[in-house]
Amino acid sequence: MDNRIKKLFAQKPQGLLSVYFTAGYPSLEDTVPIILELEKNGVDLIEVGMPFSDPLADGPTIQQSSGIALKNGMTIPKLFEQLQEIRKHTQIPLVLMGYLNPVMQYGVERFCQKAREVGIDGIILPDLPLADYVREYKAIFEQNNLSKIFLITPQTPEQRIREIDSHTNGFVYMVSSASTTGSTNGQAVVNTDYFDRVGKMTLKNPGIIGFGIHNRDTFAQACNHAKGAIIGSAFIKALGQEGTVAENIQNFIQSIRN
Repeated sequence: MDNRIKKLFAQKPQGLLSVYFTAGYPSLEDTVPIILELEKNGVDLIEVGMPFSDPLADGPTIQQSSGIALKNGMTIPKLFEQLQEIRKHTQIPLVLMGYLNPVMQYGVERFCQKAREVGIDGIILPDLPLADYVREYKAIFEQNNLSKIFLITPQTPEQRIREIDSHTNGFVYMVSSASTTGSTNGQAVVNTDYFDRVGKMTLKNPGIIGFGIHNRDTFAQACNHAKGAIIGSAFIKALGQEGTVAENIQNFIQSIRN
């Protein structure tokens, strides 16, 4: 089952930069322009956040962006409407990330069908338990050629990591520390024991490190231990600065890549 995520890892096995942003932030109609601008600036993979009123795993920056996006009028139907023509403009791998509650309200099967229709490649729902996914939803995800991406942490036991690896088909999201996103205490990324332990498991899915990646140094460190890294809170802070969205994106990505 090939999709754009698989192709990306085959073409570029190292140094992948994945960027997360909240759909509908800073302005409601910024979603598509941000995607196209990120691609233009050399980002490899994009995670589009579906804002939710109670985002447990997210730190204050992403929570705040979620609140603004919801006030702006962002909803799952609105997001699908915005993404309706996205594949006419870009083939960059796109992942939707959010929480189970709004997806359940929309209808999981309908959500997966619509995601496939607009050209989404993967889904991250941190609060969907693995057992529930396997029992109730895995077939639906696979029918719609959607990679279901799971998070692991330094506390996740080996057996559990192997189970996750066996049920996913995109990448494993390696949370760098057991904290919320955006908490950068300087130690967040240098968790080499954990990264080495996962590396030695020779999983079938590549790993990407997220949480605490916020500048060139932390990105480079993460890339030494995995296929790439995900930046979220630091990018959202950059989006909120003065200047145009395009300028803020260009400046931020250059600060990470160069």
